[in-house]
Amino acid sequence: MINNKRFSKVGIVGFGGYLPYWRLRVSQIGQTWAKNGIDLEKSLGVEQKAVASVDEDCLTMAAAAAGIAFQRAALAPNKIGAVFVGSESHPYSVKPTGTILADGLGLGNEYFCADLEFACKAGTTALQITAGLIESGLVNYGLAVGSDKSQAEPGDALDFTASAGAAAFILGPREDSLVDILASYSFCSDTPDFWRREGVSFPSHSGRFSGQPGYFYHLENCCQKFLQRIKMKIKDFDYVVFHMPNKKFPARAAKHLGVEGEQLEPGLLVAKIGNPYSASSLLGLIAVLEKAQDRENILLVSYGSGSGSDAFFLRTKKKLLSVQKKAKTINQYLKKNKQIDYLTYLQNYNLIK
Repeated sequence: MINNKRFSKVGIVGFGGYLPYWRLRVSQIGQTWAKNGIDLEKSLGVEQKAVASVDEDCLTMAAAAAGIAFQRAALAPNKIGAVFVGSESHPYSVKPTGTILADGLGLGNEYFCADLEFACKAGTTALQITAGLIESGLVNYGLAVGSDKSQAEPGDALDFTASAGAAAFILGPREDSLVDILASYSFCSDTPDFWRREGVSFPSHSGRFSGQPGYFYHLENCCQKFLQRIKMKIKDFDYVVFHMPNKKFPARAAKHLGVEGEQLEPGLLVAKIGNPYSASSLLGLIAVLEKAQDRENILLVSYGSGSGSDAFFLRTKKKLLSVQKKAKTINQYLKKNKQIDYLTYLQNYNLIK
């Protein structure tokens, strides 16, 4: 079981998100697969997805996001004592993404490191592990990343939303933090809603498990049980960020849990970027941090197939306001992009020859 203990020493000292330049309209994918009679953009609540270029992968996007996080943190790279990268699309099956990232960032050699995989919640798991190491006093600062160049078989249901992006967080002592991490919790089970065997190019999914007992069962239970533990109510939070496989899932969960639209909307990026898996909820959190004010409460609840959810209670501090515009923002990435066609996407991802 998880002990009912709050964090007292750790917070976010830097953060950064990255989105690739290319976008692909969901309607283009639908037209290719003769879905002309279905308004997929309306059905999914997704207009377009972010698409990685030929020279981008989980690692390069993680490096870009981490670079922005370091700009906001104003921290020497060699102070980092832990690196954890969560992803479903690590460049190597056997060779860590984390060490390549650390070397590129100039972190030196003394750091704890591991690549993590838990579907779309691997990035929030990286946050939990890093926060625990700092809380224990084993390290002073750590880097937690969620990054994905999501895979989907052409024409499959996942193809309409699977996207690309990265989110990076530098955690450190509370006296340096922009945002305090106050508590965390997880709720997990063996639910076979989504999987990919070693050597298989594309993931499989059991459609009847994707919503219930997958997403809704885990995310809603995690949220409710976490609120009971920390003795708070949904109305006590200024912002609520959920994992976003599409727009209708978080909207439905919000309705079940009593979340108001003004709490959810600031972090609801999925309509413009799709589902970048491990980066999904974390990019939503970054969008919120880039506009939040002093002493505002944030509830973050991720979801990863297989299945599990992580929950966090965060509170912003006044010094956050001084770094919000210090580096490239999510809103800037949303505004500047280039539309591509479906054939370009398939060729770029080596899905056709």
